[in-house]
This record gives sequence, C-alpha cells and structure tokens, in this order.
Amino acid sequence: MGVSALHLMQQGPVVGALVRAATRRARPDSRGVEGLELPGPTRTATVPARPSALVRDYTRLVGGSPSWYKGVLPAHLFPQWGFPLLARTLDPLPYDMRRILNAGCGIEVRRPLPAGQPLRLSARLVDVDDDGRRAILTQELVTGTDDVPDALVGRVTALVPLPRPKGDAAPKKTTAPKARPRVPEHVRELHRWRLSATSGRDFAWVTGDVNPIHWIAPYAKAAGFRGRIAHGFSGFARLAESLNRQLWSGDVGRLATLDVRFARPLVLPAQVRVYVDDAGGCWVGDAPGGPAYFHGTYTVRTTDDE
Repeated sequence: MGVSALHLMQQGPVVGALVRAATRRARPDSRGVEGLELPGPTRTATVPARPSALVRDYTRLVGGSPSWYKGVLPAHLFPQWGFPLLARTLDPLPYDMRRILNAGCGIEVRRPLPAGQPLRLSARLVDVDDDGRRAILTQELVTGTDDVPDALVGRVTALVPLPRPKGDAAPKKTTAPKARPRVPEHVRELHRWRLSATSGRDFAWVTGDVNPIHWIAPYAKAAGFRGRIAHGFSGFARLAESLNRQLWSGDVGRLATLDVRFARPLVLPAQVRVYVDDAGGCWVGDAPGGPAYFHGTYTVRTTDDE
C-alpha cells in the first residue's frame, strides 16, 4: 500500500537529527573513547502524542491492523519518536557518524503504551565496543506516559566502520571471516512478505527515516548497494506484525520481547519468507538453509505475566 507524503510534514525532528548526523565528521583530535564513562548520561524529553492518522497508516504499511491497537501504540514504532533523543546520546563520541549503519534493535514491552498521550522519554548510550576497525554502539530508550511510566524499553545497535590511520598497513587476517547467519534447515515457514520498490519511500514518509539509500536507486547504487534497500526498522516492525498475525491472531499484547540483528541488505523489490522454530527463534530469508536477512529471538507474555 502507498501512504501519503503529507506524513513527512510531521517528521521535522527525525529529519533534522538525520541531517545533523549526516553532516557530522569525525573529530580530528581523537579516534578512541578512552575516558568515556558508560553507561553515558541519561537524556530526557517529552514529545507530543503521535498523530492517529500516522499511526494508522504506519501500522497498515508494516502488515498490522489498526483494530489490534485500540488505545495503544505499536511498540516497534519507537524509533519514530525516539530517534532525535537517541542521536543526542552519541554527541560525546569522536566517530564519523556519516558512516553509521543500523545493525539491529529490540523491544521489551513491560506494559501497553497508551495512545493519544504525550510520551516521556529517557535515552542513554549503554556500550561502545571499539576494536580499531569498527565501533559497535548500543543505545537504550525508555518510553512511558504519566500514567504508565517505563512501559517500553527499546534498544538500538549501530555499527560505525573506522578508517585506518594514515601510514598504517592493512591488518593481517589471523582468523577466518565469520560466516553470515543462515536460516536453519529445520524451521517452519510462518509468513511471506512482498515488498514493492516504493516500500522504502513509504516507510520514510511515516517515520522520517529519509536516508536516500532506501528510496532513491542511483544513490543506493553509488553507496555500494545493488539497489534500494529496505529499512532495518521496517523489517523489524514487519517481523513483529508477522508474529502478531500468524501466532496470536492479532493479540498484540502477547509479544513480550523481540530482538533482531540485521545480517545482510534486503534489496527492493523483494519477496521473502519469515521462519520460526519452537525455541523462540525467528528469521527472514529466501529458503531454509539460505542466507538470512534478519535473525532474532522473541518471547511471549503469558496470562501469569499480566
């Protein structure tokens, strides 16, 4: 389905944070993070209630039904309201944020998050793993309302490739490269996605994530991809809605946690499949035994948890 470009008019904070990150170069006087205290300081903000039309169109776009979310927000929408604050937690870092890549995300749903209310946010940088070749950044965002504080915990993992210092030789490879994740052989197919060539553009309209690698083919190819690639956050949301639809018949209160890693780019348009096992594992790929685009784990809330 297509969505209205008018939603982009409501994405000023997200777009502004993306522009700020895209124009921020590495600091010339520092490469490492020595002396950085982790977890970092907590930053807080209050954002207005999410527009109901935006939430409705977003939910439909990622495969859910607005009727499942009467009075509550989809937990996987958290990057839309939290990205500007999450971006601020990276301010102390010396890295070139123009090179940052989304490596994964997760949610812990403690209580349903009410719709139609201002959202109270707190965010912090949890960890930095810098081995000199790349830095892996882990951030956390807690979202609640006055009535339901700390209802939702969202986590984002990002990867920043690091340039070699001038004059340094390329490091010798001492170990075999890590094999990319694959869909296990003995899993069951849960759902199928058909993603159009414009699905990246539509997701940008409803979330503000307007990185052109997702909706402008020449730009994506110039960046080294075969074509436009799906947003990682879009795949995460679609995976959550596949679980909601196929396992719990739209009972969105059953999902307790979902953690996903992004393993390889998903070039648009695409037709892929969702797989699960009995241990709470989930994958998105083309076939059992083949490479996975996304892989992760989920847990289910039982009646004893309520």
